[in-house]
Amino acid sequence: MRIPAFQKKHVTWLIGLAAILAIILIPLLLLRPSDTAALDNPAAKIPTRIPEVDHTHLMKGPYASGSEVTRACLSCHPDAAAQIMATTHWTWEGKPVMADWRGETVTIGKKNQINNFCISAQGNENTCMSCHIGYGWENDQFDFNDPLKVDCLVCHADRATYGKGDFGYPLAEVDLTAAAQSVRRPTRENCGFCHYDGGGGNNVKHGDLDTSLNFPSENLDVHMGGLNLQCIDCHRTEKHVIKGRLLADNLTIAANEQVQCTDCHAAAPHGDERINAHTASVACQTCHIPAVALKNPTKVYWDWSASGQDRPEDHYTYLKIKGEFHYETNVAPTYRWFNGSNAYRYILGDKIDPSRPTMINLPAGDIKDPNAKIFPFKIHVAKQPYDTISNTLLAPRTSGEGGYWTTFDWPSALALGAQDAGIPFSGQYGFAETWMYYPATHMVQPAKDALQCEACHGANGRMDWQALGYPGDPIEWGGRTKVR
Repeated sequence: MRIPAFQKKHVTWLIGLAAILAIILIPLLLLRPSDTAALDNPAAKIPTRIPEVDHTHLMKGPYASGSEVTRACLSCHPDAAAQIMATTHWTWEGKPVMADWRGETVTIGKKNQINNFCISAQGNENTCMSCHIGYGWENDQFDFNDPLKVDCLVCHADRATYGKGDFGYPLAEVDLTAAAQSVRRPTRENCGFCHYDGGGGNNVKHGDLDTSLNFPSENLDVHMGGLNLQCIDCHRTEKHVIKGRLLADNLTIAANEQVQCTDCHAAAPHGDERINAHTASVACQTCHIPAVALKNPTKVYWDWSASGQDRPEDHYTYLKIKGEFHYETNVAPTYRWFNGSNAYRYILGDKIDPSRPTMINLPAGDIKDPNAKIFPFKIHVAKQPYDTISNTLLAPRTSGEGGYWTTFDWPSALALGAQDAGIPFSGQYGFAETWMYYPATHMVQPAKDALQCEACHGANGRMDWQALGYPGDPIEWGGRTKVR
């Protein structure tokens, strides 16, 4: 049967209309706001804080030493010291790991390795151990098995009542009874006492951890300012083991040892599926931490070779004992693929090539690593001493007895430091450039201040796509699955 011409035209018109509607509706359906935003209920995951006990009538004192306070604490909390002594906060040393480039098992931590800030704790215990959660770590004879050397107050006392001095002992002016009576759940101020000042001063090291977080606004950190979360709300603790590992002091870190955004948030928390499509390749921090050092500047460069000169001093530009510095505020991060561990961590004795920068730590991951995501980092660059004969980095004695800060003599300070660290020193030295990577995980911005599309995509975007392994902007070339 033949279809009349007018009916053919009508069918054609209907097909065309259906095609147009499909072109309009299918993308709208695919990209419609999803229900995942409603499922993202992080407030439900915040730990419940149990009521605190007033210790005023429990810790009567007087106490002649920090160890006497600890003895009193252990009378009610008998397992606390043993738990502390099983943590890296106490040992300053990670679990043994295989260093493939050396073909041996090693341990890595502040106790026995170097960085490119103050360089080494060995031989400099008088100052470095003011941030150890113990009393009296004066040398390598410290008794790590003595429970009375555990400092309960540094984490639990009101910071207005307590401070630590040389070798981790309480400052002479501290009223130990008042400090003991003030104990409570750790606050940001307790954690920040050490973590804000890593590297020798406020916000020197991390860039995203400084005193501004004690009483922040929501625009500084949405979790701490907007919700008044304390460190331990995210860095959850069981038997004094605090979740979270510092990348710079480790080689490999298991995912379950690290704080994750998904501890509270849904894996696809956005109402827009175009944004959720990014979460397989882009870390939450990349969009939600556009910059660090928002209030206080952070150190980005340190030149030890310029130290020892009698010239005008300023905390942010030059100190005779430390050398030249550069500080910056509102630091835009550097972006790398990151799977949670290091691909390399310098170990004392490793050879370097002084003609190019040495990576003290190098985050692991690349575009082909399914466990890696694009992550923001602060990079700290330094010039620090090395042995020009063996081409190995050196660990000077600085604040310790007869160290560089006393003599301003590099040969003797390096010889003493080599003795402290148990490494050889030829007597010949120079200064080599080193880099360290610090992940940005704090100073999380409210959603309205997160990076927008044009911040990364387009001619003026902040991403170096080719350095990340893409042929170009993935909005034009396609995502990581398109890369061969």
